[in-house]
This record gives sequence, structure tokens and C-alpha cells, in this order.
Amino acid sequence: MMTASTELELESTIQQLAERVDALEKSAGNNRLAIGVMSGNLDTTIAAFIIAMGAVAYDIEVDMFFTFWATAALRDPGKSVRKKIMDKVFGWMLPGSSQALPLSKMQMAGFGPKMIRSVMKAHGVKSLEQLMQEAAEFGVRIHVCEMSLGVMGLKEEEMIDYPGIDYVGVGSFIQMISESKQVIFL
Repeated sequence: MMTASTELELESTIQQLAERVDALEKSAGNNRLAIGVMSGNLDTTIAAFIIAMGAVAYDIEVDMFFTFWATAALRDPGKSVRKKIMDKVFGWMLPGSSQALPLSKMQMAGFGPKMIRSVMKAHGVKSLEQLMQEAAEFGVRIHVCEMSLGVMGLKEEEMIDYPGIDYVGVGSFIQMISESKQVIFL
């Protein structure tokens, strides 16, 4: 049989533990993953979307922040936009869409991306475009760096149609990072 003072001590200990658990849960962040996508390479972009879809499978919310060279992966080749001459020059130098992204290694005179896509298909791996479509269906959020668009000579109007895509500054990405349990940069 417990004494009144033992009961009070036990209740106090339970209360303290509950407060510590609450504090730990708050400091751990949300069940959220932030992915910084900086590379404009096919293999890296595919990896970013595979990781995003893997996280979604574990009920983790995903925010992808596309910056600099990675923004070209989000271009829609079917959209034409009026641009100034320097923006046009950059546009010509950048891949016109996800279909035109180079590999990070083994370009093989331009045949590398076609070869890896063929090998992936033979192994039943979804294409980048299929992964992007699936990511949209499962609520993966895409955020595009406004500054990078300007620097790279790109316009919002030439980006893919993706539900909820938004154009933000790096401060918004820093906020996403602070609210996430995990952060990955590719």
C-alpha cells in the first residue's frame, strides 16, 4: 500500500515525464522531409523524387526546393515565353525539360541519358516524368527558388503544371528546414 506522499511523488514524476515528452516532441519537428535539389542532372533528380516517394510511403510530408541548375528539370517544353536576349541565351544553354537533362557522369557524347533511361525501364524503374506525376498525386510539394529563376533566365510561365507549385525565396526554404525532422541536399 502506497502512502499519500509516495502517491504525490509518483504523480509528480509522471507529470514531469509527460512534460519532457511533450517538449521532446515539439523540438523534434514535424513528420516532414525537406529536400534541396540543386543539381540539374537526370540521375540526381530521379534520386530526389525516389527519396520523396519513399518518404511519402512512410507518411512523411515532403517539400522539394529546386534551385539553380535543378530548375531546368521543371521546364515545360510545350510552353513558349517572351524573353530578353540574355534570358533567351540562358534558355538555349539549359535543358529544355526533364527529358533533356544530362547525367552527372558518363555522358557518352549525349547517349548516356538515353541509355540510363532504357536500363531503368528494363528494370521496371519509373521514369523521372512518371515519378514527378506520382509525386504530384501523393502531395509532394514543389517550391522553386525565385532568385534562381531570374538568374537562369527562366519564367514561372514556362514551368510544368504541378499542383501547388510555388515560387519562393531561400527564407521560405530555411523555414521548411526548421520545421522538418530530416533535410537532404542533392
